Amino acid sequence: QNLSAGMAVAGVLVLARSVRMTTKFTRASDIPVAFVEKNVKLRGKLHHITEKGMEVEHIPISIPFITLIQRKWQSKGLLLVRLAGVELAPGGMAWLQRELKPKQMIWFQLLGRENSALECLVLVNKGRFLSVCLNEEILRQGLGRTARIEGLHHDSRLYWKLHKRLLRAELKALKKNKGIWREESYSERIRDRISNNKFVQTLKQFTSWLRGS
Repeated sequence: QNLSAGMAVAGVLVLARSVRMTTKFTRASDIPVAFVEKNVKLRGKLHHITEKGMEVEHIPISIPFITLIQRKWQSKGLLLVRLAGVELAPGGMAWLQRELKPKQMIWFQLLGRENSALECLVLVNKGRFLSVCLNEEILRQGLGRTARIEGLHHDSRLYWKLHKRLLRAELKALKKNKGIWREESYSERIRDRISNNKFVQTLKQFTSWLRGS
């Protein structure tokens, strides 16, 4: 009897875990706290890229019998996913919209949750064995700056491990003068100085007046 009871309890625990892993999350608040604390990686389908973040449809693990039952009562909705540790520059969102395709599959690793948004590391497959972390790629392109990783404890090992990765990516853009770190060339600086010179501006106004006369 004890053995049967133990097996029954184990079966219930396995079933409960399977239900949680196959549940489709449609709101950030639906995701269990344990998932966020353990930095679980989830899969999703990209729908929109907005100023607030990426709107992603969660695609859970599929288990034939359980998934079939759950589909009948699962609600619809999109998760708001943000690139953790990155402050996007003006051209950052446009770059994401060019690089990512609608309905593209992505992976997002949970780092924190703030109100209705999820702070994540976002990974995109670029081949059979290659994936790119968008958080780092944005910084490598010079289209953002490193920022505090919301949701992670500031003194945790994981926080500083990820923060160092992001800083290294930002440093590469700085060294290559890419994006927001691009410095004006000598000729561009001379042209700007000439165009901003008061005498040149007065001469342009006088020329325009002559043409109008």
